[in-house]
Amino acid sequence: MDSTKLDQNIVIFVFGSNLAGRHGKGAALDAHQYYDAEYGVGVGRTGRAYAIPTKNHKLEVLPLDAIADYVKFFLLYAAANPELTFNVTRIGCGLAGYTDADIAPMFKNSPPNCVLSLRWREILEPGLRYRINHET
Repeated sequence: MDSTKLDQNIVIFVFGSNLAGRHGKGAALDAHQYYDAEYGVGVGRTGRAYAIPTKNHKLEVLPLDAIADYVKFFLLYAAANPELTFNVTRIGCGLAGYTDADIAPMFKNSPPNCVLSLRWREILEPGLRYRINHET
């Protein structure tokens, strides 16, 4: 069997994590319960999920520039794996306390296999909702 076919059509759940890999709340808990994210793995691919840290080992919120660095690594991973679809949650906008306007621009150059929330897409593409509602 061709092993490259194994990951086709797999959706990877992308969530905000902490560097300790304690997936106890929010999307991280969903990643652990439903997408096999391994407890103790706070960054990168784990199960059918991908962890992007928004908090450190002590569960303190990371600065935006640190989160941006982790997002860059994720975007490289997504681009290198075009056979996968990445469902990107609104990382950093829940328990970490950042706004959508803070985080969404980090995903501006996402490859086409990344699915972003409509809220982020509206930030990245002003007027998107109007275009969606007025297409014939």
